[in-house]
Amino acid sequence: QILTKAAELVSGERATQHGDYVAQFERTAELWSVYLKVEVTAQQVAFCNALQKVSRDEVGAYNEDDGYDAAAYTGLAGAFSYLRSKVPGKTDA
Repeated sequence: QILTKAAELVSGERATQHGDYVAQFERTAELWSVYLKVEVTAQQVAFCNALQKVSRDEVGAYNEDDGYDAAAYTGLAGAFSYLRSKVPGKTDA
């Protein structure tokens, strides 16, 4: 159920709200790279976002969305691996 909901969020509600995930995560990676002065990839952004959800779950009050979001971010990280293997140059993830 969690993975199904995560997939629905990525392809539905969140896609509409935030736009294309590849473009959005690549842009975030560019911004983080400048700020941190170290190269950050879109895949690393996805994994870091998942870790933030883990931290919120451990430190904060229970929030059902944390599990859904962590699963979605991990799925996106996997998608970046897939894109990199199938479409060289599509993403630097």
